[in-house]
Amino acid sequence: MSTNGIKVVFKITYPNGKIYVGKDLTDTTVYMGSPNETLIGVDFTPEQRRDFVLRKEILWESLFATASQVAQKEVELIRLLRSNDPAVGYNRWPRFTASRK
Repeated sequence: MSTNGIKVVFKITYPNGKIYVGKDLTDTTVYMGSPNETLIGVDFTPEQRRDFVLRKEILWESLFATASQVAQKEVELIRLLRSNDPAVGYNRWPRFTASRK
């Protein structure tokens, strides 16, 4: 566990290219968020699960942000990256609504 007090918003990229955006208020190296295991599980065969690599990228960090500000930034990045769109990612909140142009 990190002791530097940095709060982060991160992106996890799965082998199929789908993403998950999450936050960590302790900047723990191995924390990968809380995506829905069932949603992810149906996208991979048992054979694919035998060799499974995730990529974690820090998208935003702050030493001074409050937990509320971190949560706000997380939602902003979920929407920006469309990780709540089932075709793009595994976030299911906030609910995805396709915009009409």
